[in-house]
Amino acid sequence: MQVLVAEDDPVSRRLLEAHLGRWGYRAVAASDGDQAWDLLQQPDAPRLAILDWMMPGLSGPELCRRVRSLGREPYTYLLLLTARAHKEDLIEGMEAGADDYVTKPFDAQELNVRLRAGRRILELQAELVTAREALREQATRDGLTRLWNRSSILEILARELAKSERDGSAVGLIMADLDHFKQINDTHGHLAGDAVLREAARRLQTSLRSYDSVGRYGGEEFLVVVPGSTHSSALQLAERLRLAVNREPVRLTDRSIEVTISLGVAVSAPGALIFPETLIRAADEALYRAKTVGRNRIEWLAPGRLAVESPQLVETLV
Repeated sequence: MQVLVAEDDPVSRRLLEAHLGRWGYRAVAASDGDQAWDLLQQPDAPRLAILDWMMPGLSGPELCRRVRSLGREPYTYLLLLTARAHKEDLIEGMEAGADDYVTKPFDAQELNVRLRAGRRILELQAELVTAREALREQATRDGLTRLWNRSSILEILARELAKSERDGSAVGLIMADLDHFKQINDTHGHLAGDAVLREAARRLQTSLRSYDSVGRYGGEEFLVVVPGSTHSSALQLAERLRLAVNREPVRLTDRSIEVTISLGVAVSAPGALIFPETLIRAADEALYRAKTVGRNRIEWLAPGRLAVESPQLVETLV
């Protein structure tokens, strides 16, 4: 593990570096507070830091305050090293954001023990962050396909519609449904059906731009939110998605399954106040038409105005 050593006295700095090397750490040295601050702002900054209280440039407590003001993860464990031994100095250092405090001249074994304690705290914090991210993943992602789940994709749609109203852009919505999916389950079994859903989801995801979003709306239905869209670009994307799903069979261990998809497209008017339900209903009606007239195709809402007072369609399908 890297440890930042911010110490202006070269003899003390080299002594600290030697101790750290023997204890299995890799020392990163700074000769003043400004250099230490530059190092602590780097993406790969050391997560353990030994800071001398008095240095040219920024002092140790000021460095602590600046690091804490960043409020970023992963956490940086800060240990102040100083000749000051009064209780008031200890309080000042801890209130500045230091995690621990060692007085000079330091005892090597005491410093080693305090560094080990800091390392354990950082390891525990990393475990907590990992657990938190896993819970967040469970709360926002569909368990089978790993796409956004229903509530998350609806939140994304509402957010993009609010943004489009502010900046005068439009939002496209594509509702997609795998064709004859019940037949796949009935003929090949639900495990095969799950594999088809996962592969279809993967093909949809990899066909999108970085700022598009796709979620599992329910069953074998997917919603694709397309910010900054035009009617033409939304239709082009829908065709790309259709071809991505349909381009080759889904290959399982002992069989291959042909898969097609039907899609309905609706696009909000630029800068208009549109309810999410309005756009969903428009895309759903277009999808229903695609299913009715033959499947493995795209239908869309005719360009025009969607209702803004209530989530009802005012335009008909072509």
